[in-house]
Amino acid sequence: MSTTQRIPTTLGTEAIGKLLMQYALPAIIAMTASSLYNMVDSIFIGHGVGTMALSALALTFPLMNLGAAFGSLVGVGAATMISVKLGQKDYATAQRVLGNVFVLNVLLGLTFTIVVFPFLDPILYFFGGSDETVGYARDFMEIILAGNVVTHLYLGLNSVLRASGHPKEAMYATIATVVINTILAPLFIFVFDWGIRGAATATILAQLSALLWQFRLFSNPNELLHFSKGIFRLKRKIVEGTLAIGLSPFLMNVAACFIVIVINQGLKRYSGDLAIGAFGIVNRLVFIIVMIVMGFNQGMQPIAGYNFGAKLYDRVTKVLRITIIYATCVTTAGFLIGMFFPHLVVSIFTSDETLINISVYGLRVTILFFPFVGFQMVASNFFQSIGMANKAIFLSLTRQMIILLPCLFILPRFWGEAGVWYSMPISDLLASLIAAVMLWHQFRQFRKGR
Repeated sequence: MSTTQRIPTTLGTEAIGKLLMQYALPAIIAMTASSLYNMVDSIFIGHGVGTMALSALALTFPLMNLGAAFGSLVGVGAATMISVKLGQKDYATAQRVLGNVFVLNVLLGLTFTIVVFPFLDPILYFFGGSDETVGYARDFMEIILAGNVVTHLYLGLNSVLRASGHPKEAMYATIATVVINTILAPLFIFVFDWGIRGAATATILAQLSALLWQFRLFSNPNELLHFSKGIFRLKRKIVEGTLAIGLSPFLMNVAACFIVIVINQGLKRYSGDLAIGAFGIVNRLVFIIVMIVMGFNQGMQPIAGYNFGAKLYDRVTKVLRITIIYATCVTTAGFLIGMFFPHLVVSIFTSDETLINISVYGLRVTILFFPFVGFQMVASNFFQSIGMANKAIFLSLTRQMIILLPCLFILPRFWGEAGVWYSMPISDLLASLIAAVMLWHQFRQFRKGR
């Protein structure tokens, strides 16, 4: 097979609707599997270790988000660069991006572990921990931090697989982690009696298995993008371009980390450890819907990036519109399930009635304006996909820092715990309105460029 035949040129010619499903469906399956993969730990910990361990797991969200922020800084930025370079037919640079992704993920993964490990306990207390929950959270995070490089490499190489025309392989890697984790977690928790450490160990071993398979794929010299001599030397232009584009999801994850800290502290102040556990449950449930939308975003990314690079603006506009419609349908479905069947979905995680009642209340409040969330997420990802980093960064930060953070400081002063919960849907609504204005302006620019 020639090099030209292996290039996903259909991105510029195939029908947009067909292309989007071709690329999005594997990503949706992978992202849904990823959300289930995260839920597995919560379910087994909730039933096998206890409610305080479930609250402790919620304490680890900010730290894990921060780790994911550094992973997305490299992975998402590199995926966008590869898509655009393939659209421009600059195959040599796309190949070098792969090598730089590998090196950057190793360096950032090691640095994050070395910096965080010595200060783990103070960090967890700052995140809203108590004497009852920090021990569990520490046991979990020690294992996660030890395998942090594995996590970074696995996520980064999966992004490259999708961008280089292999969405199914990226999907298989994610599904493999889910299956392996689902097998190992109950074994380690219930049979080996490793408790919360068992859940963390299962997570890292599952990711390691998928990473080894990714190494095998990228070691194939018949693939357009593959490991070869000379591509692992860091190139300043590639590093700067990758980090500039990846800055949007990085800042979004950092903001999410900070926001979760503020939410945990607010819930602890006005309600206690169980409220933090309830937020953890709500977060996991909302995460499923969010991950499906992210699957559509990942399907849109190579299509929008390629066609923008090829200056086919009509196709760029069309893939955006179709993705918005699909994403809105998904978040609306999540809204309906959360409103009408909250007790059913919450009880998956725990049998503690007090925790269930708090979680049901929190879920219903959190998803009040959820139908608009899909639109806002697609808009942010769209600007990132076409390399407009500044606009993507602004939209990413709008909901978290410009709107949600002030709400979290102001509303609880008047309404206590309810103020914490209601801050989230208010920020969803206002951020969506801002995204609509920015997209309308960008559509006008595309029409002028025809």
